[in-house]
Amino acid sequence: MSNRVVCFGEIMLRLSTPGYERFVQCNSFDATYGGGEANVAVSLANYGVDACYVTKLPDNSIGDAALNHLRRYGVKTDYIVRGGERLGVYFLESGASQRPSKVVYDRAHSSISGIKPGEIDWDKAFEGAKWFHFTGITPALSDSAAEATLEAVKKAKQAGLTVSCDLNYRKKLWSTEKASRVMGELVKYVDVCIGNEEDAEKVFGIRAEGSDIVSAELSEEGYKEVARKLVERFGLKMAAITLRESRSASDNGWSAMLHDGTGYYFSRKYDVHIVDRVGGGDAFAGGLIYALLNGYDSQKSVEFAAAASCLKHTIHGDFNHVTVAEVTSLMKGDGSGRVQR
Repeated sequence: MSNRVVCFGEIMLRLSTPGYERFVQCNSFDATYGGGEANVAVSLANYGVDACYVTKLPDNSIGDAALNHLRRYGVKTDYIVRGGERLGVYFLESGASQRPSKVVYDRAHSSISGIKPGEIDWDKAFEGAKWFHFTGITPALSDSAAEATLEAVKKAKQAGLTVSCDLNYRKKLWSTEKASRVMGELVKYVDVCIGNEEDAEKVFGIRAEGSDIVSAELSEEGYKEVARKLVERFGLKMAAITLRESRSASDNGWSAMLHDGTGYYFSRKYDVHIVDRVGGGDAFAGGLIYALLNGYDSQKSVEFAAAASCLKHTIHGDFNHVTVAEVTSLMKGDGSGRVQR
């Protein structure tokens, strides 16, 4: 069996203001593509993994551009279906210092939101695959997208794949009540669950006691409890939580924790000066999947994933353009930023 990983979700056109300009003052947008599961697929392809991305794209030139953007980085696109009305768009205004970043979505009636069970040939997509990854964004797009996601996780488990999910709660897409109901059913099929400091609380009502994300105070014991409850409630093999200390829009503390059902493993903490934080959690997920696929132990896995995500915060765009060697170098302590000659 190969190390193929299949990712399923929405890729969008990203239009961001140049530099740190605000929406009201910019005269142009920088265009690229990105989306939770697509970002994971590109990370894995960069690490040499056989990454396959599945979605539904409009049958027009913008759909072609998104497809080609994935292929550019070595992601397989064989099982993408075409049709529907349009590609979703999101606008990004990058924050700085005390001014937060802003995202405005224009994704209603996107092709992927109209996807229905039966449109993807999962039997073929999962042939020779070892891992399936999705996020909580995809089932939030529409009831039919949620049904298609449930079909995918059931097929993945039948095919013997390891299934991972990043909870990725988005309040602009659905309510906490609906998220809890839909994700509660999907996570029954998940082996590795990933979340941030808010996801477990918003989706499942599991809160880290003693932590305040606004004041950047995080309680290690509180997060151990969150991970333990997730593992026990859903029968997970592992739960990973990214720990962000939001000091400002420009400077964050970044670390992560992994619970494998027996022990709790914390990565080193990085003080990150942010270039672009969008996709940081996806970079963590990509790093964690790579590490676990390659047999890393729990401590090394969370260290690799946290280091990969730390580096993503320094890169413009959704995708994490780093190599295994660069992540490993940071893991081993070379965070000096000195020029590599």
